[in-house]
Parts: sequence; C-alpha cells; structure tokens
Amino acid sequence: MVNKPEATRDAYGRALLALGQLRSEVVVLDADLSKSTKTAGFAAKYPERFFNVGIAEADLIGTACGLTLSGLKPFASTFAIFATGRAYDQIRNSVAYPRLPVVIAATHAGLTVGPDGGSHQSLEDIALMRVLPNMQVWVPADGEEAYQMVIEAATETGPVYIRLGRQVVPHVTPADYKFEKGRAQVFGPSGDVTIIACGVMVAEALRAAEELRQAGLSVQVVNMSSIKPLDTEVLEAAASHSRLIVTVEEHFVAGGLGSACVEYLSTLRSRPQVGMLGVEDRFGQSGHPDELLDLYGLRASNIVAAVKRSLDS
Repeated sequence: MVNKPEATRDAYGRALLALGQLRSEVVVLDADLSKSTKTAGFAAKYPERFFNVGIAEADLIGTACGLTLSGLKPFASTFAIFATGRAYDQIRNSVAYPRLPVVIAATHAGLTVGPDGGSHQSLEDIALMRVLPNMQVWVPADGEEAYQMVIEAATETGPVYIRLGRQVVPHVTPADYKFEKGRAQVFGPSGDVTIIACGVMVAEALRAAEELRQAGLSVQVVNMSSIKPLDTEVLEAAASHSRLIVTVEEHFVAGGLGSACVEYLSTLRSRPQVGMLGVEDRFGQSGHPDELLDLYGLRASNIVAAVKRSLDS
C-alpha cells in the first residue's frame, strides 16, 4: 500500500507491473501516449505483451477486442477525451454490445489536466460510459484505490471504464480499505448532511465536512467510486437520515455522479433535499489545476457554502 499523495495514473502504472507478474494473459495497449498514461513501465518489462497502436484510438479499441477474443485480458489506455470521444462507436458496438471484458483505463480526465486546456479536459466521459449497457464505471479517489481497482478489473468478465487523473491527489483511503464494485466507502456516521463525491473531489469533500462539523453540523462523506454499479444501499441510508445530500464531481453536472444518484433517489419514498456541484454546461480552459478548481467552484469552501445555502433556504 502507498499511503502518500500520488496521481492515480501513477498507481495505474504500478498495478500493471504487478498484474504482468501475476497474470500472463494481461496485455496492455496504448495510443502513443505510454509515458503520460504510465504504461511505459509495463512496455519495458513485458515488451511482447505491449502494443502501441499509434495515434489511432478506434484501432486501439478494435485491437483490444480482438485480443480479448483470443483469450487475453487487454487494458487499453489513452487520454479520457480520446478514449470516450474518438473511439465511442467502437466502445459501444465492439465492447459494450457484445459485453467483452476490455478494460479501458483512461487518464488525464477532468479539469485537473490543467494547461492542456478545454479541448483535452474530458468533462463528459462518465456520462458517455455510464449510459452504455454492460459498461461499469469506476473513479478512484486516490492512488491506493486506483491500484486496487486495476487489480480487480483484471478479474472482470465484462467491460470496465476506469477514470484516472494527471495530478497528484491526497491519500484518503484507510489502511483496511478494500475496493468492491458497487460498494461505496463511507466516512463517519450518518448525520444532517451527506456529501457524495468521486475522484479528486473526495479530498475536498472531507475538508468541507470538517469545516461543517466545526460549525455544528453532523456530516457524512461518501466516496462513490463505483458509479456504475451504484451503491444503492448507501443512498437509501442517506435518504433516510439526512436533511440534505450534496453530490460533488470534477465532471459536467449533466450525466455524471450527481445524475446517477438523483435518478435513484427519485425512486425512493424518502426524498431529502439534493444539491449537485460540478461543471455547469461550459467547457474547461487552460490553467493550473488548482486555479481551475477555484474558478469552477470545486473547492471545499464551495461545498461548505452550498450546504449552508441549502439548509438556510
């Protein structure tokens, strides 16, 4: 276990090296970005099991499907904007439709890609992958969770989309944590407010919760790292005990974590007030990751303000 700040893409690279030794059927594909996606380490150690298809994302997915049908376990990697955008047709028709066990591990997701700018900041990838039948969607909060997700993904019999980031993020998972699909990680007992977050926003949610507790509120934080399948038991418990549920994500509000939670909460008899924080119908832009999180209102202070505003209304 690495219990220090780490980029989830770095943890992905570590996990691939471990899988290379543990599972001979694991192969890795990349679209000419192996240094950035951190698949280069696997390529160096297992060159006969690594395939660089070049800047051809559709071929990346198609080749992964062929390798799957040959009995291998492919991990296909590129930036999230290219994986879910340029190769969507191949993912839909060649991966999700026949339910092939391809793992799409996409890095450089969200605003925290930073200076690469709005063209490369994938803020719609969760929505695109979540809507596909048979596709699972996982978003790790830190390096340890990312590592465990990758190890788990190697055992899956259907497709998985893992959303990874470029920037170093704080370590938040406890020492005894074990990732399970469809199971959220809960911090603290149920209370007045439940903050549900994923990815880089989990650390911000934890900071916000501490500030809110100092203001006299009881706050629970949920790391909903498995967005599909969703932990509906945790949502039902939150709906039963909380006055307010707030979702927070580094993604468009439309179609992401918040939408997934609200869709399920709408089916329950107990329906608390719900707020959603994310990127509101505008593209990203070039800037330092911290500056962009500030600009788009995705900081602990924004969560605190949203909670107080909702409770006072």
